[in-house]
Amino acid sequence: MREATLRDVATRAGVSIRTVSNVVNGYAPVSDTLRAKVETALSELDYRPNLIARNLKQGRSGMLCLVVPELDVPYFAELARAVIAAGRRHGYAVMVDQTDADPVRERELLTRNSRLTLFDGLILSPLTLSAQELRERGNKTPVVLLGEHIFDGSFSHVAIDNVAAARDATAHLISLGRTRIAAVGDQPYRTGETAQLRTAGYRQALERAGLPYDPALVRPTERFHRRLGATAATALMALDSPPDAIFCYNDLLALGAVRGLLTAGVRVPDDVAVIGIDGIEEGEFATPSLSTIVPDKQAIATLAVESLVALIEGGVAPAPAEVRAAHTLLPRESTIGR
Repeated sequence: MREATLRDVATRAGVSIRTVSNVVNGYAPVSDTLRAKVETALSELDYRPNLIARNLKQGRSGMLCLVVPELDVPYFAELARAVIAAGRRHGYAVMVDQTDADPVRERELLTRNSRLTLFDGLILSPLTLSAQELRERGNKTPVVLLGEHIFDGSFSHVAIDNVAAARDATAHLISLGRTRIAAVGDQPYRTGETAQLRTAGYRQALERAGLPYDPALVRPTERFHRRLGATAATALMALDSPPDAIFCYNDLLALGAVRGLLTAGVRVPDDVAVIGIDGIEEGEFATPSLSTIVPDKQAIATLAVESLVALIEGGVAPAPAEVRAAHTLLPRESTIGR
């Protein structure tokens, strides 16, 4: 069956094509009487606007792009789902890309002229780009940043408070009577801002509780992957004075740490309690289930998309803003037992 056109709707409603266009696109005020006639005709004919043509007329694609380091990391997969839903609510489709933390790929996506891309704006979680590279990019594609990397007031930015999140995770372990608490995931180099902030929160919690900081208990990892968590836990248990709790900088490290501990015959949480950050679904169904700090991924996605749409559609871009999304502590079996 042929799809209804604006002319078909106008004929059914007994009004001009311009009036139908004004109702569909909201270009100009229309009287209540005429609007009711047009809306009835739209419903009866099941009229569907050609969004592609409308976007092209406005010089837009109707697409947003979400760029993350690794799609197979569950946190980013769950975040992508929330961003896609938020984009849909605003009338945008979302394409998703990953950089594998490759600086060339991050730079390419950031600097490519928007006329040569399929997207109107970019939500970017960078790992390698410098603030100067962001400022000096040669195009005007609207950008919103995620995560802790690179924020100096030049770009809108959405993140959780990583210092507070790490402090809360460590404080939870301390509240259980644990006194020798390890930290897994530190990244003491230029692109490791998120990890460095979590180390700062870990140290703050120890200091507030009057517990000493022991560098031997802080284990760096190049990435936040399961295998590296297992390796770190095994090394920690080989110390002369092993930990009685481990704070991991994400849930994948924590899941790996639990596996490493159980393989070595260490009971979780009886001998060593373990907590992570991310609130991924996998942690709920692990054995033992994983205690975690849960970032509000829905809020992160909604805030990022709303900020980006404002940049795209606002004409005059709003001042860059740093937005903090909430996080919550979710104790489970890996710290409090059954």
